[in-house]
Amino acid sequence: MSQPDHQLRPRLRPVEAFPVRMNGQEYICVRDPENLAEQPIFLDRALSFLVSRMNGERSLRDIQADFFRATGEILPIESLESLATQLDEHHYLEGPSFTEFFQGIVKAYRDGPSRPARHAGSAYPATADALVTELDGYVAHPEGPGSVPRPDCSVPLRGFISPHIDFSRGGPTYAHAYSALAASDPAELYIIFGTCHTAMPLRFSISDKDYDTPLGPAETDRDFVRELLSRIGNRYLDEFSHRGEHSIEFQTVFLKYFLRNGPPFRIVPILVGSFHDIYLQGKRAADEPEIQAVAGAVRELTAKMSGRVCIIAGADLAHVGQRFGDSFGPTEASLRRVESEDLEFLRIVEKGDAEGVFESIAADNDSRRICGYPPIYMTLRCLDRPEGKLLQYRQWSDLEAGAAVTYAAVAIH
Repeated sequence: MSQPDHQLRPRLRPVEAFPVRMNGQEYICVRDPENLAEQPIFLDRALSFLVSRMNGERSLRDIQADFFRATGEILPIESLESLATQLDEHHYLEGPSFTEFFQGIVKAYRDGPSRPARHAGSAYPATADALVTELDGYVAHPEGPGSVPRPDCSVPLRGFISPHIDFSRGGPTYAHAYSALAASDPAELYIIFGTCHTAMPLRFSISDKDYDTPLGPAETDRDFVRELLSRIGNRYLDEFSHRGEHSIEFQTVFLKYFLRNGPPFRIVPILVGSFHDIYLQGKRAADEPEIQAVAGAVRELTAKMSGRVCIIAGADLAHVGQRFGDSFGPTEASLRRVESEDLEFLRIVEKGDAEGVFESIAADNDSRRICGYPPIYMTLRCLDRPEGKLLQYRQWSDLEAGAAVTYAAVAIH
């Protein structure tokens, strides 16, 4: 859409939109959950009105007329054309230029030798020394574990739950989760179930690419991946879903940090999509064929391995407040209620009850939006008689922005 005109009918791509307050003014932040449009955009009330009408059905002239009816102001058509051009250049509109852009990045990613450290330099430092310094700080943080414990091989760690919230908010809780790993005999293989925050063709997405980090690559066990795919089908090899998703990337960064002086290890990166459709249909996760196939294959393959295996869930908990679709809040009172409900959920996790995890979410239609429960479910489902121990529970909240996220570290023996 390099030359828009008044006949153009722009269509906004699927985006996330939520209110933010900056410099005392209210804006709508629009961002691409697939990270294809890399920069979020901030819209005032007038721009929000215009962009909300870019649904592929209205022409720019129609949108101009809508604006006049709503405000009594005549907006020059050239201003609308300029807005559409800017949105298109930033990859927020569907159309030929976005299709060409998308095809190019898919090819470049699939042709690449590894999965680049997508969030290095933004979510965490891009250089090894700076990254080690930052992660050292999370260990020593007043809310962190204080130090990295010595390994104790008497109680092997078979799995754990770690956050996937950004490091600046969840760093100390990551440190608690990975200190439990450091306190155990190192595993040779880490199977990482990550939360996928975007739509996937199937419920699971497996990659055979190494994950780059500033501390060196976390190498993927391609033999394990090949054996896994031979049991569940090659259609689950969906590398591109991993390109922009952070939930596994953040785990590889902490793995490389905590194990940087230890023996080599490999990973198996598996993104997990939503289970929402299962309980909406009145079904159980235990009976869902895709889940049965993946869990059964993982259990079968790990049982045959001579070396130690550890399973990681990259999982946050509740997402509440107006930013996430609630009609109010969060407030201090509502966050206390969320904490109580989260801790009840985590008690189910500690019992190792995968089906109880699913049932607790289905019971209230996931009212707290626990985005990490599918990876938690899969971690528990793939282990034999797991027993968990809550290491830390925390909340991040911004009452003015109308948002709160909760997360936890749980060791599983």
